[in-house]
Amino acid sequence: MQEYSSKKELIDEINKRAVLFINEFIEITDENKDTLVEGVDRGPAQMIAYQLGWMNLILLWEEKNKNNETVITPSENYKWNNLSGLYQSFYKKYENYSIKKLIAEFNITVKKITDLIEIYTEKELFEQNQRQWASSTPSNWPIWKWIHTNTVAPFKTFRTKIRKWKKLKKGKCSLQ
Repeated sequence: MQEYSSKKELIDEINKRAVLFINEFIEITDENKDTLVEGVDRGPAQMIAYQLGWMNLILLWEEKNKNNETVITPSENYKWNNLSGLYQSFYKKYENYSIKKLIAEFNITVKKITDLIEIYTEKELFEQNQRQWASSTPSNWPIWKWIHTNTVAPFKTFRTKIRKWKKLKKGKCSLQ
């Protein structure tokens, strides 16, 4: 896994990868946003909803932490062994958004994540046991690793998926 020497480095990487990822969606139309193609497990809208879902969970965890509330990860309604149900909740939440609205919401949420990183001290970001929510699983990751795993890493993976989707879509391999 990629590591970072400073919060600036993490923010720069998030911003870079976010732009590369979301720019892949500019040419997607609303009539194609939910189209599935053989060989890609999600449609374009689901790909963005997935990103929004995880970033918003991090923001929610942090908000609850600030309010001295116990944070249940990944969510009060979903356990780590039922992530497919969690993903379906993300898709449902954003299913009526246009592709332009999804892109706008994505950009707003990335900014919220980078603003959150800015308020952390280097110690809070890079050392373990700095937030209850980050220490709530056996992995006990520092905050930066949670953020990387739910931003940079999937932005790269899903960029590959949307590029494959666009290539296959041109070949008319639709399932829906």
